[in-house]
Amino acid sequence: MKLYEHIYGILENVKKNKPLVHHITNYVTVNDCANIVLALGGSPVMADDPKEVEEMVSIASALVLNIGTLNERTIESFILAGKKANTLNIPVILDPVGVGATTLRNKTVERILREVKLSVLRGNMSEIKNIYGIEALTRGVDSIDNPLDGGKEIAIELSKRLGCIVAITGAVDIISDGEKVYYINNGHEILSSITGTGCMSSSLIGVCCGTGEESLYGTIAGIMIMGIAGEKAHKRLKEQEGLGSVKVYLMDAISKLKPEDIKERGKINEIQ
Repeated sequence: MKLYEHIYGILENVKKNKPLVHHITNYVTVNDCANIVLALGGSPVMADDPKEVEEMVSIASALVLNIGTLNERTIESFILAGKKANTLNIPVILDPVGVGATTLRNKTVERILREVKLSVLRGNMSEIKNIYGIEALTRGVDSIDNPLDGGKEIAIELSKRLGCIVAITGAVDIISDGEKVYYINNGHEILSSITGTGCMSSSLIGVCCGTGEESLYGTIAGIMIMGIAGEKAHKRLKEQEGLGSVKVYLMDAISKLKPEDIKERGKINEIQ
């Protein structure tokens, strides 16, 4: 299948070229995001001061913007880095953590969408619904919406509106480029018990898009890798082990991921 060939190529490219992924992200999950990039084979940098973000993004292969812990300084950095990335054709991935929960988050996302051209928008269903314009309930940074409730239509229409890939992650992941729609059925519910798996997914998308591959394939690869790693981490758990072990095993699974894992475990369908 041609899709899997793209994913194999992305994995090979990551190991060979170690794309640098510039993050302006939140302090809850910053260490996890850095380590997940390293585990796959990329190189992370977490520079967020307005005085250096333009210079830093200029040497990066991708830019990940994550609004999890907002402040005025990082908002300025989002815009400066995003605009610079656009001028250099560097892919920009936005993770709109908790949008819909506060006015500041809503206005920040509105500004980013207005001033920065995105390559990928990744969020849970309530976050994506809020950006689309449908009222959804967001509790903290967690979605409590059904991941398939209108997801296909929302992903298609929002992708067309924004001109970027839209990924809705949940029990079933939905990805669209405005024409094609893919469902990914990998993953395990235990991932929702660990803080930051969504943020880490955005970082993996950043690594994969940083290879120069089309954003659609980079997004599919990043999300599928997280799902498969989650399955492998859960399978490895012993009865006396808990969430701490899941996190370690997740990193292990990603660092040891092989193309055969994608071939044997990948569960993706194109929806007409």
